[in-house]
Amino acid sequence: MTKTQSSLSHLNVLISGASVAGPALALNLVRYGARVTVVEKAPELRGGGFAVDFRGHVHREVLTSMGIWDEIHARQTHMGPQTVVGADGSPRVDLPAEMMSGDVEIFRGDLAQIMYEHTKDSVEYVFDDSIATLTETSDGVDVTFDRGAPRHFDLVVGADGLHSNTRRLVFGDESRYLRFFDHYVAGFAMPNTLGLERTGRFYCEPGRAVGINNYDGDPDRAGALLVFRSERLSYDRRDVAAQKRILAERFAGMGWETASVLKALEETDDLYFDAIAQIHVDRLTNGRVALLGDAGYGATMGGMGTGVAVVGAYVLAGELALAGGEHRTAFAEYETRIRSFAKGCQKTSGNAGPFFAPPTERRIRSRDRMYRLLSSRLMAGFFKRLTEKAATDIKLRAYPVQA
Repeated sequence: MTKTQSSLSHLNVLISGASVAGPALALNLVRYGARVTVVEKAPELRGGGFAVDFRGHVHREVLTSMGIWDEIHARQTHMGPQTVVGADGSPRVDLPAEMMSGDVEIFRGDLAQIMYEHTKDSVEYVFDDSIATLTETSDGVDVTFDRGAPRHFDLVVGADGLHSNTRRLVFGDESRYLRFFDHYVAGFAMPNTLGLERTGRFYCEPGRAVGINNYDGDPDRAGALLVFRSERLSYDRRDVAAQKRILAERFAGMGWETASVLKALEETDDLYFDAIAQIHVDRLTNGRVALLGDAGYGATMGGMGTGVAVVGAYVLAGELALAGGEHRTAFAEYETRIRSFAKGCQKTSGNAGPFFAPPTERRIRSRDRMYRLLSSRLMAGFFKRLTEKAATDIKLRAYPVQA
């Protein structure tokens, strides 16, 4: 950090999305004095979600600067090893905690809550609304909303996820940017039928995998993870019943504990279902609008997306502070510094589908042999360095001191 403090008190910024990237940017911007509004289509802050992890010194430096490193540690999952099992439940290979959970792991909802608590008194949060139109003017962006009255902002940032509405409005249809990786993933809460305590079990058959895990030590509650190989599917992302039918059909007849997982699927009201995919845009900024996190460089799983989003938020806010709010200079620097870093992290997610659900029995056996090698004491240090390489492949600039 430099010793000079830069004020962005003249800057009025709209952020779309209150998951992780949006609140992370809001936290950084308000500490420079900016006026920030976050609009979120959900009626309230979303809890739960998958566990997310942070790895290496870059993540730690950014989270420490944001003032939330200690709170993340206090609310981490303390997840232990996870085990790949056979159809009868017998263990085939253990996956060490550091292999799956990084240096520190926390539920996405808990992370969002921490950042919300840090910003709720200084940031305007507007829930149950979404951007309808964006029109750039000579001095800002005119914004209309689905529910609220029209407003004018200096800058707009789309931090609204893989299926970003902001990206669609300004950069074009999602089909231009979403790269499908031949797999789908689903997750939901279920009863802790296996009595797990901060550990997990995974079972694979060719092209599909089922996992049951317990991250928080709750003896009654667990999480289910389903991954399957597939052609591109056509479905309504708002039609949960249709998504449940897809999963029930794809996993019918699968062994191990799949029947109990499918029974829990019938009853769940918090299903997450999406393609394993990445976002590749031609540019991260257009005029006074920028993309952050999954909206600009997302990966459904395995690409350290949360860490990249938090680093991206830190860099975007820092560049605006260095430029005194002059968005052309700041946006150009943000694009230059984040693009290669984000792409490097995305590369680690390309094999997420086959990692969980290899296509053949032979590939399953080969993967398990690789797991045994990587989890051995001899290879543990090497694997840790390998997973941290992408997460630390950025040199952070000395930004103005935040308030």
